[in-house]
Amino acid sequence: MSLQKRISEEIKLAMKAQNKERLAALRDVKSKLLLEATKEGATGEPDDAVVLAVLAKLLKQRNESAELYAASGRTDLEQEERTQAAVIASFLPVPMSADELHAAVADLVAELGATGMGDMGRVMAAASTKFAGTADGKSISAAVRTLLSTPN
Repeated sequence: MSLQKRISEEIKLAMKAQNKERLAALRDVKSKLLLEATKEGATGEPDDAVVLAVLAKLLKQRNESAELYAASGRTDLEQEERTQAAVIASFLPVPMSADELHAAVADLVAELGATGMGDMGRVMAAASTKFAGTADGKSISAAVRTLLSTPN
């Protein structure tokens, strides 16, 4: 079952269970996926890679919003954002730890034969595709930069 169909099924379950918080988060996800599907150049239903990218973006937005609400003392809104973030996170794969990411990037660098910072773009393109949904771009970039800048 595709990720988008799984989200639609979860919406039905949340409606039946009358779980308003989960339903609100899932409806927001579905609306973002519909926007993605109707974007210019899109071809029908988005594949799982696109769905994962949208979910990761939404999760990041929810976490940033929750931090802003916490900083301004709005614990009610912070809790709502954190609840929605947990729902969105349940559809994402388990994120890689820093050590796992470093080891995986080291393998990728060796596989691509990258030797210096001049290969950063090539390695980042491959790494971003390979680790989509399991690591964010910032941590991938830091790991690649560390590996490529250290002399062998």
